[in-house]
Amino acid sequence: MATHKIRFRVYYEDTDAGGIVYHARYLGFAERARSEAMRDADASVTELLNDFGLVFVVRQAAIRYRSPLRLDDEMEIETALDAMTPTRLKLCQTVRNYSGDGEIATVIDVELACLSAADMKPAKIPPRWRDAVRKLEAGEV
Repeated sequence: MATHKIRFRVYYEDTDAGGIVYHARYLGFAERARSEAMRDADASVTELLNDFGLVFVVRQAAIRYRSPLRLDDEMEIETALDAMTPTRLKLCQTVRNYSGDGEIATVIDVELACLSAADMKPAKIPPRWRDAVRKLEAGEV
């Protein structure tokens, strides 16, 4: 399975008193990486809202911490599609220490639900977005 990859740097604001990335910050990094993966797959979430009145929301997330990132480290986040249903996406996001030896810092499994923004009820992912998101699986991004 091919993936979307993006790099970010760890800034002081991302760290705790011990100088390592605060555990909750990984969720923010993952959100940015997912947004960029969708954009690069030609599946803008802004367009999804404006044209269809739909949004993706996190339904659940599981985080496995393996090795800490520290101030000024550069990380690389891989985002890959694991599964898709008519109303949900399951993604795996792997955070690696790009500054070091590529060691895995964190793995995040996230499930996104497609909802109507008006009533927050489940909605089918439009065909164009389904095709675009499949690129994360097919390695076209």
